[in-house]
Amino acid sequence: MTELGVFARVFPAGTPDEVASAIARAGFTATQLNLSAVGRPTLDSSLTGEEARDIGRAFADKGVRIWGVSGTFNMIDPDASRRRQAIADAIAVIRRAPDLSAKVVTLCTGTRDHGNMWRAHPDNSTAQAWQDLLDTFEQLIPAAERAGIRLGVEPEPGNVVRDAAAAERLLSDLGHRAESIAIVLDPANLLTPETAARQEEILRDAFGRLGSRTAAVHAKDVVASYAAPGHGAMDYHLVMRLHQELPEPVPVIAQDLTADDAARVHDFLAEHALKARS
Repeated sequence: MTELGVFARVFPAGTPDEVASAIARAGFTATQLNLSAVGRPTLDSSLTGEEARDIGRAFADKGVRIWGVSGTFNMIDPDASRRRQAIADAIAVIRRAPDLSAKVVTLCTGTRDHGNMWRAHPDNSTAQAWQDLLDTFEQLIPAAERAGIRLGVEPEPGNVVRDAAAAERLLSDLGHRAESIAIVLDPANLLTPETAARQEEILRDAFGRLGSRTAAVHAKDVVASYAAPGHGAMDYHLVMRLHQELPEPVPVIAQDLTADDAARVHDFLAEHALKARS
C-alpha cells in the first residue's frame, strides 16, 4: 500500500490537532510539516522538547505520521552573517526532529539571489557557491548524526543542486558523510512544459541515479509554473511505476494544492498507485 502524504501548510494554520484532523479527513496518513502550519516560525529555535512531543502526539493521535519537518533556509546565502544565523536555527530544528517523530529535516540547497531562496542566479554555478554548500553541510551533518535523522535534499531548478546530476555530485563529494543525506525526488522539478514529452527518459534517469537514496517522492504537476497533481502534463502512471520500483517503500507527498482540492488529489494519487501495482 502506497503511503500518501501532503504538505501540512496546504491547510489553514491552526493547532496541531486542527491541522492533523484536516489532513486525515482528506485521506492522507503522512505529512511534511512546516512549523508555520501550527503557528510557529519555520526555523523555531525556541521549540522545547516537550512542545515538539506534544505536536508529534497530536498528529499521531489522528493517524498522521510526521515524515519530515522543514528546516529550509538559503544554504548558500550570499549574506554570510545571515547564513550563520540560519544554520544555528536549523540545527535547533534538527535537534527537535526526533521529538516530533520526524525522520528527515528538509533543506533548500540555496541560491546566490539575495531576496528569494528559490530563484536561480548565475553565480549558483560557481566553485565558491558549491564550496559554501559543502561547508554548510559540514556544520549541519554532525547535528543530524547526533539526532539520528537525515537531511533532505531536493533538486530544485533555481538552486545550486538543480537537477539529478548535481544531487549525485553532492552525494559523491560528501563521501561517507552522505549517509546523513536523503533525497527528496520531485519529478515536476526536473521537467518543463517543453521537456514534458521526454519525461520518461528524464525521470528514469533521475530515479536511476538517486532511487537508492530517495526517502520521499513529491507530487505536483507541470504547467507554466506548478499545479496540483492531475492539472498538468505529468504522467502519474509513470511516476507511480517508478515509485513502485524504488528499492525501499517511501511516501508520496502532495504539494501545490489547495485545502479544498486535497481529497481529490488524494484519490487521484491513490488511483494511480493502485494501477501501478496491477
